[in-house]
Amino acid sequence: MEIQLIEDQTKGFAIARDNNIAAGKMTYSIASADFIIIDHTEVEPMFNGKGVGKQLLYKIVEMARERNIKVLPLCPFANAEFQKTTDIQDVLKQ
Repeated sequence: MEIQLIEDQTKGFAIARDNNIAAGKMTYSIASADFIIIDHTEVEPMFNGKGVGKQLLYKIVEMARERNIKVLPLCPFANAEFQKTTDIQDVLKQ
């Protein structure tokens, strides 16, 4: 599974591909220089249950740590993952 981050000035997304087949996408808004808002996650049906959403989230968390920014998860999936996964809560916007 290859996960790539793509950004323009105010929006960004993580996209997952498996052998050049789109597997899923997690979108975010760049709210300011120090935080982003994850607003949507979608996984292609054939990849359901394979951890694609979590891999997308971890890629964004990795980027947030590198840039020293916080994440506000408005997306229900991302929010649920942040609530149950303590090792990523260091980037959670309070």
